[in-house]
Amino acid sequence: MPNIVRLIAGFVILGAAIALMIFGFWGWGVLAVLISIIIIATFFYNENMLLAQWFLRKDDMPKAEGYLNRITNYEKQLIRMQHGYYNLLVGLIESRKAPMQSEKYFKKALSLGMQMDHNIALAKLSLAGIAMGKRNKREAQMYLTEAKKADKNKLLADQIKQMKDQLGMLDKQQQVRYR
Repeated sequence: MPNIVRLIAGFVILGAAIALMIFGFWGWGVLAVLISIIIIATFFYNENMLLAQWFLRKDDMPKAEGYLNRITNYEKQLIRMQHGYYNLLVGLIESRKAPMQSEKYFKKALSLGMQMDHNIALAKLSLAGIAMGKRNKREAQMYLTEAKKADKNKLLADQIKQMKDQLGMLDKQQQVRYR
């Protein structure tokens, strides 16, 4: 359902709730207010995105992908601030199937912008892993330092440390190959 329809439906139900309360039907009015709040909240937080995030946390990739596939045209169905998060979620799901193919989604998520710093750090950490897979040490190091700067709450500190250790191992593997 397009966002404008959600917004209109939410305000119509809110108006009906106020009318019910004026005519003395308080119980139905309060219920209608709660329903309108839920409908208006889906304008800002798409239910398919929320369910996809839930299933990603539960590590149920097929269901998460199914809910993301319900969003057919993210530019029309989501508000502008959710575009980056949509591409981040698609990139995370795609990285399980084909890691090198997910790079475009992470880059697009960063270019569209995200509000939370730990999500920016997650995208840059994923790009660092892809760069390591391509054996591009300089790019991987750049993304790791950017991810460390973006991770202000230290939510991804362990993963960044592990990635730096793997980057050090990459140097040792290359030195052994050249001998």
